[in-house]
This record gives sequence, C-alpha cells and structure tokens, in this order.
Amino acid sequence: MIRIAEPQIGREEEEAVLAVLRSGRLVQGPRVAEFESAFARYLGVEHAVAVASGTAALSIAMRAHGLGPGDEVLVPAFTYAATANAVLLAGATPVLVDVRDDDLTIESDALEAAATPRTRAVVPVHLFGHPCDMTAVIAFAEGRGLAVIEDAAQAAGASWRGRPAGSFGTGCFSFYATKNMTTGEGGMITTEDAELTARARMLRNQGEAERYVTQALGGNERMTEIEAALGLVQVAKLDEHNERRRANAAALDARLAGVRTPVEREGARHVYSLYTVRAPNRDALQAALREREIESVVYYERCLHQQPLYVERGIGGSFPVAERAAAQVLSLPVHPGLTPDDLDRIAGAVNEAMATAGASRG
Repeated sequence: MIRIAEPQIGREEEEAVLAVLRSGRLVQGPRVAEFESAFARYLGVEHAVAVASGTAALSIAMRAHGLGPGDEVLVPAFTYAATANAVLLAGATPVLVDVRDDDLTIESDALEAAATPRTRAVVPVHLFGHPCDMTAVIAFAEGRGLAVIEDAAQAAGASWRGRPAGSFGTGCFSFYATKNMTTGEGGMITTEDAELTARARMLRNQGEAERYVTQALGGNERMTEIEAALGLVQVAKLDEHNERRRANAAALDARLAGVRTPVEREGARHVYSLYTVRAPNRDALQAALREREIESVVYYERCLHQQPLYVERGIGGSFPVAERAAAQVLSLPVHPGLTPDDLDRIAGAVNEAMATAGASRG
C-alpha cells in the first residue's frame, strides 16, 4: 500500500527522544525553549510559542488577540473545521468567505463584502501548503485595523513573494504526524508582538505568568520535551523534505492526465503538505486507487457551512467555489518517502482510471 503520508523519522529523531527520556525532564524544559528559538529563526520572526497542537495554536491566538463574544472573524468556507472551531471556542463568530478557484485559498476580493462593523480579525488559511495572497489580505486588514491570524497548519516552509507563511500576522502551525515536519502532535504560534507572546505563554499554562498565580483563564496546552526534541531535528530537515515534496509534485504534474492538478501561483512557494487534484468523478477515482492499493483522502468532503455544528448555529451563505471544490478534491501521496516507482504507479493508476471513466462516458 502506498500511504497518503509517511512521517520521516530516522536515527537522529530516535536519539533525540532517548536523550529526553534519560534526562528525566519531560515537560516544558530547555528543549521546548530551544525549539521555539529555532523555529522563530527559521521563519525570521522575533517570537515563537510552542503549544500542544495546531488547534491549540489557533485557539490561544484567538484569545491572545482578545477576541470574544460580539466579535466576528472572517474564515474561508473551505478549510478544516479546526480553523473556525477556534473562533467559536474564543466566543466569537466565524463569518464565512468563498475561496479562489485556482488555489482554493480565501478569496481576497470577497473580504470587503463579508466585513461588518463587528469584524475584528481575518484568518487566511494556507491550504494544502499553498500560501494565500497575503499582499491583498494584509492590505484589507490594515485598511480596517483587523488582526491577521494565519492558519499555517499545512504550510511550514511555504512563502508568498519570498516571505514565509506565518510571518505576516500571527502564525499558527501544526506538527501533526502527517505534516511537512512532525512532533507527533504539537503546534507553534509565531509573532513579532512581545505582548501577544506573553499572553500566549500564559494561556498555554493555566493562565499563569508566574507559578501558581492565575491571571487569566487558560488551560494545559503545553508542548512536551519529547515533542520539542523531535521538532529540533525535524526543522533542520524541513527544507530538504519540502524540496522532495516539490519534486514529487512536479513529477505527478508531468504525468497525470484527466484530472485538474494543483497550481502554484506566481509569487507563491507551494510546499505540498497535500497534493490535491480535482476530478468530476472523484469517488470513482478514489475507489479505483484503493483497488490498486494507493491511499487517497478527501480533504474536505464538506464545507464549513455544511457541517452540522455550523448548520445548527445558522452560520451559512452561498459559496459556490467552495462547494464545487468539496465535491471534486482528492489528495494523492506526495510525501518525501515516495520512490520513482511509487510515482509511476500513482500516475499510471490515476490515468488508467480517468481513461476508463472517459471511455464509459463515451
């Protein structure tokens, strides 16, 4: 079986974890601080705050920005539910915006129409590893005095016009096992704002700025030393792994027929956390790949306004591009562990399935 994802874990990661276990210091110690510094340097930002997951990063960022009841936050209609769930967890209201047809990131031209006097923030999602048009998003946000909270969960190493995703506003990263770099679970908040950094550090640790002195309503959303040890090794390999993803994506681009392959817009550096094609017969294509022992996954089968939680809350609207994408997207393996034979096998299976579908329609 060719898997959709394959964490790249080697001897260096194993030795780093063993060193932590032998140290006896497992939580919120020197390796967490070292990982924060290394990731901040990688992005070229002043501050990074390690947390328990990408969802924790989003949730803490919302609260650190002071978002709450009565506030509205602009979110793309086509994204993982965690993006908008973080808004709800802060007590604010997500307002959905359609996405672009080419790269499926937030449609910057639609932001102004979605904004109201209650809008406090916008959450561009760098979907599947492709960065948003941050030039347009920042111009819109600055014109209205809005916070920019970047969902860069799938975009470690991506960039827009030479600037890293997650460095334009408050960046939120995930290091889940399927991501371009992994700590198993884990996440990171990145920012230039020292005050926001202090609030985020407090919120991840029961609202304590100093031990046993609770100043805010926080939780236990800390990163472990084991995760940080993995992260220190993984961030050093991130560029190499991303280049292999990009090479694999280019190989698939050149071979695939009958499907709509991902784009890389001018000014963007796509890091292909997911290689997502679009096909009108998506379900049949997925079934054909499964028969050939090639794993593929639909990210995402429902738009946010089609999720039961959001239907119940009356959060909806008309998002034709997002809905069309949800009916057509299928993510194929692109991870760094693929061999040339794997890529040939994937392309051959897709092309055969699409040719068979075309012949049956004819």
